[in-house]
Amino acid sequence: MQNGLRQSPDRNYKDHAVKLTLNQVNFFYGDRQALFKIDIEILTNQVTSFIGPSGCGKSTLLRCLNRLNDLVEGARLEGTMLLDGIDIYGPNVDITDLRKRVGMVFQKSNPFPKSIYENVAYGPRLHGIRNRGRLDQIVEEGLIGAGLWEEVKDRLQASAFGLSGGQQQRLCIARALAVKPDVLLMDEPCSALDPVATAKIEELLFSLKQDLTVVIVTHNMQQAARVSDWTAFMYLGEIVEYGLTKEIFTTPSKKQTDDYITGRFG
Repeated sequence: MQNGLRQSPDRNYKDHAVKLTLNQVNFFYGDRQALFKIDIEILTNQVTSFIGPSGCGKSTLLRCLNRLNDLVEGARLEGTMLLDGIDIYGPNVDITDLRKRVGMVFQKSNPFPKSIYENVAYGPRLHGIRNRGRLDQIVEEGLIGAGLWEEVKDRLQASAFGLSGGQQQRLCIARALAVKPDVLLMDEPCSALDPVATAKIEELLFSLKQDLTVVIVTHNMQQAARVSDWTAFMYLGEIVEYGLTKEIFTTPSKKQTDDYITGRFG
């Protein structure tokens, strides 16, 4: 664990198993280095937030966790990223299986041009589930998990595009949950939503972490303070400080962190 992690006297981080371990991670877009010597342990059944000014590497780091950056020409990673002790950049890793285990919800809701039901059933079908009864169960569980079931249970065959923005984002969460991931990555999932829809997503995070490890990138520091157990402050591609959220926001150990949180820069 890196030196920037401080343990609370009333709560030892070892109360939770480590889900993701990043060791000396450097990341490059061609010749440009975007991440520098990232060392961090992300804990199981916790919500971890990445905060920091625009362009500091938050989303790049998040997208490394399920290898979405592989799709970028010239992208290259050094160091190791372990999921339950397995190097996710190892030669024998099945990327489809990795992205099943590490789901992603993007900044802008992106439902498929299909019915509500088919949006949630898409992933399970892709992984070979064909039984209608089983699919019905998975769809219901996914929508319940995303806090959307009661709102849509009577119109599952309606187009997903008929939902509000906040409902579409929760549908995307349901779609991610349907394949039973271990980790859910969320890249500024509330930035396009109104305060009411944002509150529903934030409330959802408290229930999701009972079964999942959640990593969220947010530009909204108040949101990070409300929803996360742990917070990493990033600046210029580095993790400046990482610790319990309540300590990062009340007694940060680094001046850069304090300056950002108090609005003196960023």
